[in-house]
Amino acid sequence: MQKLIGLVRRCVEDYKMISPGDKIAVGVSGGKDSLSLLVFLAELRKYHSASFDLEAITIDMGLGMDYSKICALCKELDVPYTIVPTQIAPVIFDHRKEKNPCSLCAKMRRGALNQAILDRGLHKLALGHHYDDAVETFVMNLLFEGRIGCFQPVTDLDRTGIVQIRPMLYLHERTIDNFALRADLPVIENRCPVDKETKREEVKQLVFQLSSRYPELKERIFGAMQRLPLPEWEPQGRYNRPKEQPQD
Repeated sequence: MQKLIGLVRRCVEDYKMISPGDKIAVGVSGGKDSLSLLVFLAELRKYHSASFDLEAITIDMGLGMDYSKICALCKELDVPYTIVPTQIAPVIFDHRKEKNPCSLCAKMRRGALNQAILDRGLHKLALGHHYDDAVETFVMNLLFEGRIGCFQPVTDLDRTGIVQIRPMLYLHERTIDNFALRADLPVIENRCPVDKETKREEVKQLVFQLSSRYPELKERIFGAMQRLPLPEWEPQGRYNRPKEQPQD
């Protein structure tokens, strides 16, 4: 765990994600990524030079998911936890019957989450995007939009005043999977009707297949984003991209 937190800390410092006095929300979906991020930041809070406050916020999509175990985890971590009830899923799937629901769903979730953050007096949002997410987003933009781009490690949302940070960009998905399993995190099964049927899942499988033939593919793409660099992707510190290690 200390090794993983060390990588999170390096990412935070390389991109100057946290400043003294920050009030940070973690968007907790119930998946392994957001729960791992919550644990890492709760631990980092104990000794990081920049003292910061941490809260967890879940947008309940109206899919009947039980968040009681996450509530217990937050109490154990001494992190305030807020669940925001919505009817986003019924609106999208039952009433509107959207054929391509992901874009509208993401927009509605972001709106609800941003409003919850502002209501709580917070100003930063930590998201659980990791190394593989960045690579896959780069490939998606290239394939489906014909442009070179990716989300930024730190994003200022001018309209709301909220700053988004992504502290797990130096962690591979397999590493996070392994941590969540060993730490017995209360991961909730995704009940979204279109889970595993999205364009992102299609690209994930494509990258996986290509990586089996070209083992350093992801490292080369991630490195290219930093060396070009894409807007805001050039790290401040000396960062050596970690290679993906086989898991036990």
